[in-house]
Amino acid sequence: MATTTGPKSALPYSEHDKLGPLGARTSAIHDAAALRNALVHAFEAAAQEARDAVAAIDKGSASAAVHASRKALRRARAVLGLVGDALPKGERSAVKTALQEARRALSTVRDHAVAPETLAQMALDDGDRATANRVLANAAEAMPAVAEIKQLLAESAARAAAQAEALQAALPHDVDWDVVSAGVRETYSEARRACRAAKRSRSWLHTWRRRSKELVYQLELIAKQAGPRMSAIHDEVSGVTDGLGPAVDLIMVRDFVVTYGQGVAPEALDHLRDSIDRALDDIRKSARKSARDAFRQKSKRLEKRITKSVRRDLAPLDEGNGAPELQE
Repeated sequence: MATTTGPKSALPYSEHDKLGPLGARTSAIHDAAALRNALVHAFEAAAQEARDAVAAIDKGSASAAVHASRKALRRARAVLGLVGDALPKGERSAVKTALQEARRALSTVRDHAVAPETLAQMALDDGDRATANRVLANAAEAMPAVAEIKQLLAESAARAAAQAEALQAALPHDVDWDVVSAGVRETYSEARRACRAAKRSRSWLHTWRRRSKELVYQLELIAKQAGPRMSAIHDEVSGVTDGLGPAVDLIMVRDFVVTYGQGVAPEALDHLRDSIDRALDDIRKSARKSARDAFRQKSKRLEKRITKSVRRDLAPLDEGNGAPELQE
């Protein structure tokens, strides 16, 4: 569990100087108590987004509401990753598990929404298109009713709200920069490891995208408290993560056609899955190629780069902190 002392070398000036020297940007990163409050607020905001998704289902599509809820829960997990070292191990595990269960409860509805879009975008021959249509027809009969989806959303939102309260109670009064930078380092390390493993196995694409998405949210949150150098690092990773979405959708659809392939000849299902595999392999190769720069650094090296970028973003202009040098 982290101590309550303020950041050491990370800050451009004394932690007790709340506003900093003339010309420096005010940021929660300057003060461990303010940083703690900003992170709790970010978690609470994510929980509120999950609650908003429950009401949104009455105004829009169920699939859009489910997407918004799952995105909010992913943001909450990203914040958890930033404060993990400041939490008791048992509390961190409990919050993490609750968020995972909340997202998984919505997975089936999400799959039903994404599968038709993914299959429609694929270039399939007449035989595969007919097979895909039969699979989708079977799946439509198993689609949960709107009332059931709304109940699942409400339950997920309630879990997220409960975890916000648990986080508020478990965190110490101060969360210093060392805790946050360690959280980013851990998330990046997991994403980098999954990126390498994805070369050997498609199954690692899921892990790669999940960790990368959390990393993007973490960097986004820090960038809002820092400046252009941190925003540049965020943009590097965000571009890679956006390209992983279609690959993850194809992995899901690959299993989807088997789950709802009742009454379809096995050879027809196999042929469709082969077509999906070819499309998936193409995207996987492209994604790994585009990720070379974003994930080339070791985790400790990235942590140092982020700390340096934050320090320089927040340093006074009269210390030579003029035009941003985006490449560290």
